[in-house]
Amino acid sequence: MSTVLSTGKRNIIVAVVIAVLVALDQVIKYLVDAFLKPVEEAMVIPNILRLRYLENDGAMMGFMEGRTTVMTVLSVICFVIIAALIFSGKIKNKVDFVSLVLICAGGFGNIIDRIFRGFVIDYIEVLFVDFYVFNFADCLITVSAFVLFFNQIYLMYKEHKEKKAGVQNG
Repeated sequence: MSTVLSTGKRNIIVAVVIAVLVALDQVIKYLVDAFLKPVEEAMVIPNILRLRYLENDGAMMGFMEGRTTVMTVLSVICFVIIAALIFSGKIKNKVDFVSLVLICAGGFGNIIDRIFRGFVIDYIEVLFVDFYVFNFADCLITVSAFVLFFNQIYLMYKEHKEKKAGVQNG
């Protein structure tokens, strides 16, 4: 990432960021469980956004529904791989690094749900499109995955453009 921070300091900052995001996710889910679950739903912005309590025992968009154990094992494996990659110091691109940290935090938040609840609490429902109910951790994972994906496309384009310019100049 940066040569300004030592590896040890960077890893401590990363661990704190992940811990804070996971704690935020768990606090939100605790509040959703305590206050939204009894009423099931609450309109935030009519025809745009509703909070709706949902227990998801699969993955996103209902994939692997009812397979909490399989999802937990797969999630833990992915979390360990991503965390090892983050803490290895081998990720030099800052956008990729931050994206992986956010994916790691979101994944760990949902792993905690699967282990201790047997399901993931979802609660954000966008009403103006036909979409699924999701949560803060899902937002961290999904947005960061898109950023990671498009950054890789940008980097490949940039590399291709530089090679093309090098061939024309050389």
